[in-house]
Amino acid sequence: MTRPTEPIRVLLADDEAMIRHGVRLILRHAEGIDVVAEAADGHAAVAEAAAHHPDVALVDIRMPVCDGLAAIAPLLALDPAPRVVMLTTFGDDDNVVRALRAGAAGFLLKDEGPQELISAVRAAAAGDAVLSPGVTGTVISRMLRSGTEQDSRGALADERIARLTGREREVLVMLGRGLSNQDIAGRLGIGIGTVKTHVGAILDKTGSASRVQAALLAHRTGLAT
Repeated sequence: MTRPTEPIRVLLADDEAMIRHGVRLILRHAEGIDVVAEAADGHAAVAEAAAHHPDVALVDIRMPVCDGLAAIAPLLALDPAPRVVMLTTFGDDDNVVRALRAGAAGFLLKDEGPQELISAVRAAAAGDAVLSPGVTGTVISRMLRSGTEQDSRGALADERIARLTGREREVLVMLGRGLSNQDIAGRLGIGIGTVKTHVGAILDKTGSASRVQAALLAHRTGLAT
């Protein structure tokens, strides 16, 4: 996790040079954010991340040689591992679902505005999920409608929820509703550090690779509704 006194280090991975240029220009003017490396394919993204240790990796889903989906696992295997946010276009929901299941911290549409991009980088660095509002509902619905996974894992999901304390369950409900750490802290009257501790315990006890997967668990078991 990035310390507050240090800039957020960002890696850009996209095969389109114009996209990288535009994102870099936006982030360059954002306080506390530093673009430390760029890559045009997944293999290069992993190599650059290993060399420059970014806090957040903005990774295009569709790239030649090695796409963003294939790059998720090796990026998350790095020590320290960056928070991986997928860059996508509207209508690429199937690949977004695959990315979230692989442990991506979230996704952002390429046509989002500059402020949304900056906010997404900051949210990812803070440990929050990044879910583009335009397609979040569709993506979560697709993940929940995957019948075989839902049916085969229903009992296991309930078992994982049973491991949580009452407070952890409250936090999980709020994760399922898309609240940030700051929002959760405000609603529960606790510190952000305490929220992060609860989120870490939730991920560990439920076997979730990310906040997004924990949020899906909350929906699958009915807690978020």
